[in-house]
Amino acid sequence: MAVERPRNIGELRASGYALESVKDEMRRNLIALMRRGEALFPEILGYDETVVPQVQNAILSRHDMLFLGLRGQAKTRMLRSLVRLLDDAMPVVAGSEVNDHPYAPLSKESRDTVAALGDATPIAWVGRDERYLEKLATPDVTIADLIGEVDMIKHAEGRYLSSELTLHFGLIPRANRGIFCINELPDLAPKIQVGLFNVLEERDIQIRGFPIRLNLDLCMVFSANPEDYTNRGRIVTPLKDRIGSVVRTHYPLTRAIGMAINDQNAWLDRSISGNGNAAGRLAIPLYIKEVVEELARLARTSPHVNQQSGVSARMSIANLENIVSNAERRSILCREDWVVPRVSDLAHVAAGSRGKLELTMAEDDGHEDKLVERIAAEAVKNIFDVHCDVKEFRPMLEYFEGGKTIELTDGLPTREVLSRIERVPGLRKKAEQLGAAMLPEVKDNEAREAATASAAEFILDGLHVHNKLNKNTKVGATKYSR
Repeated sequence: MAVERPRNIGELRASGYALESVKDEMRRNLIALMRRGEALFPEILGYDETVVPQVQNAILSRHDMLFLGLRGQAKTRMLRSLVRLLDDAMPVVAGSEVNDHPYAPLSKESRDTVAALGDATPIAWVGRDERYLEKLATPDVTIADLIGEVDMIKHAEGRYLSSELTLHFGLIPRANRGIFCINELPDLAPKIQVGLFNVLEERDIQIRGFPIRLNLDLCMVFSANPEDYTNRGRIVTPLKDRIGSVVRTHYPLTRAIGMAINDQNAWLDRSISGNGNAAGRLAIPLYIKEVVEELARLARTSPHVNQQSGVSARMSIANLENIVSNAERRSILCREDWVVPRVSDLAHVAAGSRGKLELTMAEDDGHEDKLVERIAAEAVKNIFDVHCDVKEFRPMLEYFEGGKTIELTDGLPTREVLSRIERVPGLRKKAEQLGAAMLPEVKDNEAREAATASAAEFILDGLHVHNKLNKNTKVGATKYSR
């Protein structure tokens, strides 16, 4: 049963509720979380040994934080997850705009109410989700948005301009006793950043020169891109100085972590089609997942890609979804029960990569797609070397040395692919072995055949990237020859 909470200040005092700052509250809850052995960011992978300790130290130090990292490094997700460190609910003076603490109200309206009613002052309870406010920094953000402004409507209702009751509070005062986040801090105009000085250092605000002092209780957190933070100098230096801890984030350190992030975030549940009928069952070979992540990892080291901008993890997620979608499209058109991606589906990663990487130099239209195609071929080569040895395929190369070819398309039914690879001596046997190794959990006969067809394409493409076979692609059809 839900415990009945105090309804006025008198009942709150009797319950033993103490005055506590939001940073002390977050520190207390973090310590309890750590002692229980629970993860601070359970849905964020790959940061347990690197980023999480930095965040824990900052919270234990009662610091404001700046999360500094390239795009697609889960900065915003982590900032929003900090709400877990707030209590389930907190008491405020009923009707307060700035979450006034019943024991120490800040606004004049609440002070007057408490002075008049004393312990009978009614209180309300605010949930933890309501204590997190976020603002995306854009050039048009004003001081009035963040701090506040004179409300001319209140003035027109008869209140004096000299009265504090004519003020309209901005986002920061309304986040009092909570967490306030500014995403992409460098995009704030410098004069707006200057307006944050007192909030960060003195915890007070001024509105239009009003002689008021609101001793705000806030945990302020920010996100920024290193390019904006260091190279362009777009965060003014005094503001950097007032931020307690700068937490550096990073891309996945290993391919395995990157693949786990893709699996976690990509939409892969294709169990129900748009008309409500059951769609094909999905099985993704391990090498397809590895190639998708390897493509992003290679892009992050390519001299043709602007590394200061970074290559978002969203590229891998979008690419995996598009590859699965093309395989799903094929299964629908061919009326097959299983959705098993193939290497030929990689032709559709360009759509998921556009806009998620920036080239180092301005190039002609289409150059971005060509670069993605080259990087994808290199990714196939790297992953092929993990699972296969080119030397073991020498006997089947003799088939192509006689001038024979094999043509495949991304729309071929599984049975047709199997029929064509049967002509190449030893290819089907090798493909069956590789397919079974890459999808060991799949026992269905039709799924095994689809895995074999996919593995055969992977082998042929692997031989091509090792310069053992020529590959000629025209309008979705790929011809392999010697």
